[in-house]
Amino acid sequence: MRNILNLLIIILLLSCSNNEKQNPSITIFDESIENIINSTAEIEELVDSLFIPEGPVWDESSNSLLFVDVLSNKLYKWNEENGASEYISPSGNTGYAPNLGQGILGANGLAIDSEGNILACQHGDRRIARIANKSSNDPMFETIVDNFEGQTFNSPNDLTISKDGSIYFSDPAFGFFDLDSFQFVDSELRQLDFNGIYKYNPETKITELITKDIDLPNGLALSPDEKTLYINKMGMLDSNQRMMKVNLENNELETFFEDKELSEKYEGNFDGMKVHSSGNIFTTGPGGILVISPEGKLKAQLDFGPITNCAFDTNEEYLYVTGFIGNEKVYRIKLNN
Repeated sequence: MRNILNLLIIILLLSCSNNEKQNPSITIFDESIENIINSTAEIEELVDSLFIPEGPVWDESSNSLLFVDVLSNKLYKWNEENGASEYISPSGNTGYAPNLGQGILGANGLAIDSEGNILACQHGDRRIARIANKSSNDPMFETIVDNFEGQTFNSPNDLTISKDGSIYFSDPAFGFFDLDSFQFVDSELRQLDFNGIYKYNPETKITELITKDIDLPNGLALSPDEKTLYINKMGMLDSNQRMMKVNLENNELETFFEDKELSEKYEGNFDGMKVHSSGNIFTTGPGGILVISPEGKLKAQLDFGPITNCAFDTNEEYLYVTGFIGNEKVYRIKLNN
């Protein structure tokens, strides 16, 4: 009898121990995603005291995370050895183009090209620009593209680079957003009357309009086969946020994922996203990071609080996340890989 009681106590202790290890911020809806997401992983806080962190991208050459603070107009570098430090300043508003002179004018989306240079979506300068991947307080940006058919962009926001070097990017008007009124400002400086999604071919220097039918596009990412472009539609204009997708063979646009119950229950915008090598999409959304299958099924939710964007390191060992207003931090969580 004593042996049976001892066995029951051991089982109970093991059960309690396992329950304690489960991270309450991680919700698994489909067990198949557990080959990527460890439901016992802890969320680590890496950087604090920012304004609006954004644009995270992993720099393999220095084993570091690069990200921006949009309001402070600075680009930062973080790594295990040195923590976070200013890397490039200014980052997105250098006086290259006319703008409102205040607001969300720093760089936003970042990417690293095949030669290791940094590509930045610059709100204030209203262009996509290239800069050498080195620390600078007097940066020399090279313009990649700054207009569509002669009309200056609104404020390029996010970008992704295809295998052939083509740049897909979104161009909402966040450079014309008034933080005091929390509304977009009508201005004669704005030359395009729509918020476009574009493809820029660096070989031909041709900019193609993919679609102008998303009223407020933000983050975007390519599927692993590069046949599909996923685009986040924010709901600040119509309270109807969702994820869209474009078939790049014919530029047909359709809704990919929409869950109004999530939007009603949780804070958070469909903002930045990244596609995992498995094809699953890790996107910011209501309730933090949503993990969505290529078929549009919600597989998991990782609650970081209000956030703006995310990125993987080279081997997809960690997911890095940047926070939004009220949660102005940079986080990471270890993945199964």
